Amino acid sequence: MTSIKPGKQRRELFNAPLHKKRKWIGAHLEENLLLKYDKRAIPVVKGDTVRVMRGSFKGHEDKIVKVNIKKRNIEIEGITMSKADGNKIAKPIHPSNVMIIKLNLTDKWRRQKLERGLSEDTKKEIEAEAEKQIEESEEEAKKIEEEAKKLEEEEAIEEEVEESKKVEKPEKKEEVEEKMSKVEKKAPPKTKAKKEEPKKEVKTSKKETVTKKPSEKKAKKKTPAKTTKKKGEK
Repeated sequence: MTSIKPGKQRRELFNAPLHKKRKWIGAHLEENLLLKYDKRAIPVVKGDTVRVMRGSFKGHEDKIVKVNIKKRNIEIEGITMSKADGNKIAKPIHPSNVMIIKLNLTDKWRRQKLERGLSEDTKKEIEAEAEKQIEESEEEAKKIEEEAKKLEEEEAIEEEVEESKKVEKPEKKEEVEEKMSKVEKKAPPKTKAKKEEPKKEVKTSKKETVTKKPSEKKAKKKTPAKTTKKKGEK
């Protein structure tokens, strides 16, 4: 930045191309790394372990998860903030607020830059460290793949169980319908019998009452006829 004016400096920061912004996302090295690599600061890379030096998370040490070049900030594992709806998201931190404790040496281009102007002993140490880190990263990748496979198997088993339950349900319904149809065929309808029975009882009762009345009248008429015959004979 050649200009002294702060407005032009800010304009250059925000409107700079990505290859320049990438170089500005740098952090200081710890003392032992500073003496080893003979460098005070270096651009941050995903996988570097850093220590937060300022802010509410001061003293937190963990790996870098993401490097955002456009916004010129980084995201660290374990550092989150809660939104208004309750969800948690990664909190962005400026790289000037962190210090690099351990470098990620898996990238060969980064190793070549670090090895410039160093002795052969330090170069061998850097390569040995890089081999260890590569082995560790491969082991971690294998573990992640195994966990993903286990999850896929569990999901497949759950789907099979759900499908089997869905297939069993219609079979049970058909069985119940068949049983109900068999029972209906065997049993006669009960509703018609109940309606007819009380009507017959009522009719029979009325007939009995009607037939009894004329019999009584006939009996009453016959008695006076016998008495008249006896009087004529006398």
